[in-house]
Amino acid sequence: MQNSKDNSTLCGYCKLTGSRILYPVNDIFGNFFMLNQCDHCKAYFISPRPDEAMLSRAYDDTYYGSKEEKFKSPLVEKVLDSFRMGRARRLGRMLKPGSNVLDIGCGNGRFLKYLLNYGNFTLNGTELAGNSANRASRLSEIQLKTGTLGKGDFGKGSMDAVTMFHVFEHLAEPQQTLDIVDEILKSGGIFMASFPNIASLQSRMFKGRWLHLDPPRHLFFFAPDDFIRMMKTRGYELKKTTWISTEQNPYGFVQSFLNSILKKREVLFERLKGNTVYAPEYGKFSILMQKIVFLALFPIFILTDYASGLLKNSATVEFIFIKH
Repeated sequence: MQNSKDNSTLCGYCKLTGSRILYPVNDIFGNFFMLNQCDHCKAYFISPRPDEAMLSRAYDDTYYGSKEEKFKSPLVEKVLDSFRMGRARRLGRMLKPGSNVLDIGCGNGRFLKYLLNYGNFTLNGTELAGNSANRASRLSEIQLKTGTLGKGDFGKGSMDAVTMFHVFEHLAEPQQTLDIVDEILKSGGIFMASFPNIASLQSRMFKGRWLHLDPPRHLFFFAPDDFIRMMKTRGYELKKTTWISTEQNPYGFVQSFLNSILKKREVLFERLKGNTVYAPEYGKFSILMQKIVFLALFPIFILTDYASGLLKNSATVEFIFIKH
């Protein structure tokens, strides 16, 4: 790691200057950044901060998937649905009948819909304009706001549960979003969130080639212990931490390994979404070989994920907090 100082760049979370430069990272569009760690709030963030043009390009139809679903393979979507059901089960069993639930960055909305397997709840979601929001809008059970969560969108203490699954690291104004969550979540309410673990073995092994850095979309990161401390200062009690994620962690290891041996990052991941525009120099044979590597290594990294989970050092983490 480098140990140079950056006293001019604003932190992606607290917006203060003064940070330590760690290592370089590039995105799929050819832009280069540095990963910094803030001296004040301890957040990690990419520098310089991506501008609106970079972010608009990063969130185009290739990100959301231009087909009926995000991934072109129905099998991939079915597997992802099984994980959405698992999240719905974990939360649904904690909710009382009639609970009001908000999922920030609800994607296609199916996690919310699966909550109805566990009770009669009022379902609310926010999602940025794009194909994911279009998919969620087809579900009549969900009251959808297309766009970001804003102050005044929901009443004070109106929510029994608020969720953010791999959304927090995307937020342009994360403190403001947490302030709104504090306001709309009632006392005793549930806050459930997941995000990449920047302190994980995967992150430390692959550094700038790590899949879950996902520049320029992932603007900042927290180590789990720092996030827990921050949430405690906001008046939350940690109820449960889940380290093992077969949905996120094994593939993260495989794609990060591929990133480390190929000249471009996320080639296989982009192809799985049907993005044939990116990295056309990798033809059918190369993609086939990458898929073979994926299939060969995936079972090994499932075991690796369980071992990392036991050590509380896995690539992603999920928290359940209760608000005092």
